[in-house]
Amino acid sequence: MHIGKSYPLTDFLYWTRREIYLLIVLGTMPVVLYQVLGVKWMVVPWTVVSLLGTATAFIVGFKNTQTYNRTWGALGVWGSIVNTSKYWGIICRDSFKDPELVRTLIYRHFAWLTAIRFELRKHRVWEKVDAHHNAEYQRFYKIPERKSECENEMLKYISKEELASVSKAHSMATQLLALQSRDIKAVHDSQGIVPTQFVEMQRTINAFFAQQSQVEGLKDTPYPRQYSIINTIFVRMFCILLPFGMLQEFDKLNGVVNGVMKGHMIWLLIPFTVIISWMYTSLVQVGDSTENPFEGSPNDVPISSICRSIEIDLREMLGETELPAPVKAQNEILV
Repeated sequence: MHIGKSYPLTDFLYWTRREIYLLIVLGTMPVVLYQVLGVKWMVVPWTVVSLLGTATAFIVGFKNTQTYNRTWGALGVWGSIVNTSKYWGIICRDSFKDPELVRTLIYRHFAWLTAIRFELRKHRVWEKVDAHHNAEYQRFYKIPERKSECENEMLKYISKEELASVSKAHSMATQLLALQSRDIKAVHDSQGIVPTQFVEMQRTINAFFAQQSQVEGLKDTPYPRQYSIINTIFVRMFCILLPFGMLQEFDKLNGVVNGVMKGHMIWLLIPFTVIISWMYTSLVQVGDSTENPFEGSPNDVPISSICRSIEIDLREMLGETELPAPVKAQNEILV
């Protein structure tokens, strides 16, 4: 998540430069055909282009709204995870008399958070964080989950034996919650906590299951492919036809100017079509980078930072003083 004032224009231009190069070519070819080679019939009525541009603007705006909602929804779920995690720390600390059991339950929760964030950072075939323009931008920041292994991180919180038992499962996070439930039930059966405390802790575990399902659902459900492809088709059609639709419009300008530009106004079509087309392609690229909120792009939900914040708060509840440092933004990008 970018937490600065804005992206620098130079960075944005660098990020979209491949599209700009292509748009320059698409804008130049019709002018050369029309002005240099004299192919005057290769024009498209402006009405056709304007109607296509209007339809494209609607579909692009629709996609960007929906992708933003996906990111906002993901941020909301992680906000719930933060709140429930803090509550988990409090009820564990205040419900059990055994400090070692409290520590086990809280540290196992850290392992659950670790398992979730590593799973959410795994690549899916529809994600675009490793596309050329996005991969290049990763020189400004590093994704923590790509610099270490999940098992090594989890060993900071649980034993090797416990890790071995959960690592064989399809979902390590699910099995960690199951272990939490097992330990709490054992304490309840030994009358270490009263039934109301047991019910409340089970209710909290159920909340964790629900939140896990929500973030996994967002991760494993792409933006509908039918809308994605129609968005791409419309934008490409518009960018290709736009220069042909503006040929006669710029050629007419020769009748109202004098001097060195008279007879050459058609060449101004290139920069203007590039600017207009770039606006559409940039909106598409921004929408694509917002589409998947956990893939590791600069616009993602900063799950690494959130998990570290939860860990610091809960370890303070345990009375610990040697705490991990908060995750710092890298070039104003928080991951």
